[in-house]
Amino acid sequence: MRNLVRFILRLVFTFLKVRCNIQFDVNKLPTKAVYISNHVSYLDPIMLFAFLPGDPIFALNGHLYRNKWVRLFMKTADIMPFNMIEPADLKELIAKVESGRRCVIFPEGRMTENGGLMKIYEAPGLLADKANAPVVPIWINGPQYGYFSKTKGKLPHRPLPRITITVQKPIKFKLKDNLRNQRDHLSNEIYMIMRDMCFDAINNGDISLFGMLMKAAKINSKRGLFFRPKFFEDVNRVPQSYLDLVVKSFVLGRFFKKMTNPGDRIALLMPNALATVCAFFGLSAYERVPVMLNFSVGAKNMVSMCNTAKVKMIITSHTFIRGAKMENVIDDLREAGYNIFFLEDLRKYITLRDKLEAYIRYKVKRVPHPVGGDKEAVVLFTSGSEGAPKAVVLSHANVISNVDQISCIYSCDVNDVMLNALPMFHSFGLAVGTLFPIFRGCKLFLYPSPLHYRIIAELSYEIGTTLLVGTDTFFRGYAKIAHPMDFNHVRVMVGGAEAIKPDTRNLWGERLGVSIKEGYGATECSPVICANNHIFNRFGSIGKLLPKIQYKLLPVDGIEKGGELCVKGPNVMKGYIMPDNPGKLVPLKDGWYHTGDVVDIDDIGFVYIKDRIKRFAKVGGEMVSLNAVLETVVKAFEKDGEFDYGVVAVPHETKGEQVVLVTTNKKVTSERLHEYIKMNGLPELYLPRVILMHKSLPTFATGKADNVTLKKQVMEELGLSK
Repeated sequence: MRNLVRFILRLVFTFLKVRCNIQFDVNKLPTKAVYISNHVSYLDPIMLFAFLPGDPIFALNGHLYRNKWVRLFMKTADIMPFNMIEPADLKELIAKVESGRRCVIFPEGRMTENGGLMKIYEAPGLLADKANAPVVPIWINGPQYGYFSKTKGKLPHRPLPRITITVQKPIKFKLKDNLRNQRDHLSNEIYMIMRDMCFDAINNGDISLFGMLMKAAKINSKRGLFFRPKFFEDVNRVPQSYLDLVVKSFVLGRFFKKMTNPGDRIALLMPNALATVCAFFGLSAYERVPVMLNFSVGAKNMVSMCNTAKVKMIITSHTFIRGAKMENVIDDLREAGYNIFFLEDLRKYITLRDKLEAYIRYKVKRVPHPVGGDKEAVVLFTSGSEGAPKAVVLSHANVISNVDQISCIYSCDVNDVMLNALPMFHSFGLAVGTLFPIFRGCKLFLYPSPLHYRIIAELSYEIGTTLLVGTDTFFRGYAKIAHPMDFNHVRVMVGGAEAIKPDTRNLWGERLGVSIKEGYGATECSPVICANNHIFNRFGSIGKLLPKIQYKLLPVDGIEKGGELCVKGPNVMKGYIMPDNPGKLVPLKDGWYHTGDVVDIDDIGFVYIKDRIKRFAKVGGEMVSLNAVLETVVKAFEKDGEFDYGVVAVPHETKGEQVVLVTTNKKVTSERLHEYIKMNGLPELYLPRVILMHKSLPTFATGKADNVTLKKQVMEELGLSK
C-alpha cells in the first residue's frame, strides 16, 4: 500500500513540474543515514516521501505533524512527532537510526518566511554524530514561490512554480572531540553543509549576466495579470520596472552593437544611475565587455586605465560631466585618441521601431547570448592601495557565483530596499550594491555619491532602507549626522573595503540601534570572500569564507600564528591586465589568488585579519607591523578628538627602513607617544622615528587610505624620492 501511494504521489508531482535529481547510485545508499533538508513549504515532507529512496522515518516538527493534510497524504509513511529541544525525542530517533534506519529531518525546525535559511538546531548534528550515520543533504527549490509556503507578500507567488529537489551524495559526519559537546559547533557543521548545498542548487555556471537579468525579470516582473511593480529608482525619481530595465538595455545594446565588434571593451564613465545599469546590461547582452572607469583618480590615470584595457570607446553623459566639472578629463581622453559617446545624443538615433523590437524581444524572453561561463563579463581596476592599479578581468561565472554565494548567507525579498551610494566602478558597489538586488528581486535605489551624508540619511528615511552597504568612513559620517529614525528600517548592514572600527560599530549600535556586519573581499574575487551574517557573527572577525571557496595559509616571516590567505573558487577572477603589458590577460597560477593579508582561522571557520604583508616595515632586521603602529598612535591620542593618522615605511641608510607617522593632529609629539608605549609595555619599534604634520591625508573615493600617494608625499618631503 505504501509503495502504491508513493507511486501515485510521484506521478502527480511529476505532472506538476516537480523534478528530483539524486546525485548518487541509490543502491549504494548506506543502510543508516540522516537526510537533512531545507524547509520551504507544507509540501516538503510529502514530496520527499514520494521521491526519496528507501523507507525513511520522517521526524516532523510540531507545525507539520499537527497539519491534518500532511498527515493524510503521509498516512502510510513512517512518521513521528519530533521536538528539536526535547532530549527524549532525540534519544528515540538516535536509537532508530542506530538500528539501521534512515530518517528525514528539517534542521531549521520551522518553515522559512523569506526563502533563505533560518535558525539551525544542533539536534540533526548530534543525531548524525551519536548514531555514526552519514548526512545526505537535500535542497528543495521552487515551493517558496507557491501557495503552500509562508512567503506570501515577500516573494512573487504563482500557481505552478517549477520545483527541483536535489539529493546530494552522503557526507561522513563526525565531530572533533573538542567540539562534540558545544551546541554552536554542532549546528555550525550542519549549517555549513546546508549553505554549500544551497549554492550548488542555485548556481548556474554557464548563464550570462543578461541571462540572469531575464531570469530575475521572469520571476519578479508581474503581480497578477496587469500590475508591474517598480523596483528601481535613482536621483531622477522616476521608478522603473524590470520591463523598463530590460527594454532600455536592449535598445542601448543594439545601438552599440552596430558601432563595435563582439569582445570589444567599452568603457563606462558614469555615476550610479539607472542609465549606467542599462548601458552595462546592454553591452553585456551583445558580448561587449563593460570597463568601469574610476572617475575619482584624475584624467591621467583614466587614460592609463583605458590604455591598459585596450578600450575601443568611452560612454558617458553630458549631465554627469557638467555636474562633476570633468570637461578637462574629456579633452584629455579625446587627445589620447578615444571616441567619446554621450548617452543624451542617443535620442536622435533611436526610433519607435527600435523600441518595439526591444519590447518584443522582452516578451519572447529572447537572450542574444545566453551562455556566459568563462567569457569576459566586466573589467574593473584595483584600488592601487599597494601599487599601480591593475585591470581585473572577471567572467560571467565569477560575478554570478559571487552573487549566489552572498545569497546563501543573506536573503532578501520584494519588500526590501537596497540603498547603494557606492560607485559602480568599485567591485563592492557593482556586485553587492547593484547586481545582488537586481538578480534577487528586491528594490534598488542608486545614489551617485556616498559623501553626501545628510542627503543619504534623509533619503534612507524617505524610502525605508532595509539593506545598506558601505565602508567604515561613510558609515561613521552617516551616523554622526543622522536622526535615530533615519535608518530605523535597516535590518542588514554590511561594511567592507576597510576595517570597521569599534567606535563606528558602537555609534550605530547605541545611537541608531543597527548592528553592522563586517565582510571582507577583493576586486579579484568579485569581490566578497568572507562575511558575517545574522546566524554566525563574531566581533573582530570578518566572518566565514563563502561557499565553495578553498583556502590555504602560506607562512610569513615574523608571524607565528596564521599566514597569508590564498583563495580559490568560482568567484576568483580570470586574471590581470598589467599597465606595462596592455590588453594581455595574465591568468592566475593554478587559479589561486594571493590576498596579501595575514589571517588566522579558528576551529569553526571564523577568519581574523592580523595584518597586511605589504604593510610591514623591516627595521634593523625586525618585522614591524605598520597597522599595529597606526593602532597604537590612534589609541595614544584618542582623547585629542578626531584627527587623521597615516603610517608608512621609507628607506633608511643603516636600518633598511624607518617608520614615518603623518597626522593632522598638531598635538602629537614623540615624547607623548613614547610615554604611552612605555606605560603599555609595547615594543620600542612601534615609535615612529619621524613625525610629519599635514593638513589632510590622501584617500580613495571609497574613503580607504591611499598609502601609495601618502608614501610618495613623504618621500618627496624627506628628499628620498630620488
